[in-house]
Amino acid sequence: MDLSGETEATRRLYGLDAPYDKTRIYAAECLLARRMIERTTISGAFAGIRGRRPIDTAALEQLLVRFSMLVAEQRRIAEIDINPLLASPERLIALDARIVLHPAEIADKDLPRLAIRPYPLQYVATWTARDGSHFLIRPIRPEDEPLLVKFHKDLTEETVYSRYFEHLGLSARTAHERLTRVAFNDYDREMALVAEETDARGERRIVAVGRLSKAHAVPEGEFAILVGDPWQGRGLGAELLRRLVEISRDEGLELIWADMLASNYGMRRTAQSVGFTLIDEPGETTTRAELRLT
Repeated sequence: MDLSGETEATRRLYGLDAPYDKTRIYAAECLLARRMIERTTISGAFAGIRGRRPIDTAALEQLLVRFSMLVAEQRRIAEIDINPLLASPERLIALDARIVLHPAEIADKDLPRLAIRPYPLQYVATWTARDGSHFLIRPIRPEDEPLLVKFHKDLTEETVYSRYFEHLGLSARTAHERLTRVAFNDYDREMALVAEETDARGERRIVAVGRLSKAHAVPEGEFAILVGDPWQGRGLGAELLRRLVEISRDEGLELIWADMLASNYGMRRTAQSVGFTLIDEPGETTTRAELRLT
């Protein structure tokens, strides 16, 4: 399979820095494809029967993933059929295929939408901080849960209180039930970006999280930013917020806002640097930051 068209950021996202290894490409998606294959009645024959060698199931998994990506990304496709698909130990061959497109008179905005929005690869990009540190900023994924646990372990009580307005303990912040909700995003309703750093040993870690949550029935969204203490002061918070603002524009929002502690001077400066207006009410302990996009 040719991967030459993948961007550098996408290759890093899916672990493609090393020489080509088909078992590592899109690991999570391939696992889902494998489970789907296993539920078919013919899957038992794939392992080899009557002296025949097994087919390359890893290649079949990749084909299903690529097929689903094609359908998800090309919304003009109304129908697509590959029949038959010849699978052997050596290769996979589509002997016949048919694609039907939606009529040209149907506007893009009126095309059918997927029930579950696919992973938004367009928001994956690298970023270099003022001190030369390199980060990969990308939408969160379900398999990020272990990295989120490590991220929360590095947070000081002051940082936790500034973000949650209470002293939320580590066990509560890293509970599986909570992190499942955090890492499993419905990208139509919310978008969480993580800043990821890779150390000299090749180990990845999440060092900051930015979240945009859409309001119901109105074109507004609430943002939140959390940067690990060792990485504060490098501009990560401002960069995450800038990207959330651009996502808000892409999503057609008219207003983005957040409530923060009035004493959270770092977050106040970050919001102002991106163009937000701060609204302080006398006697209140919180400040509202607002940015109108229209």
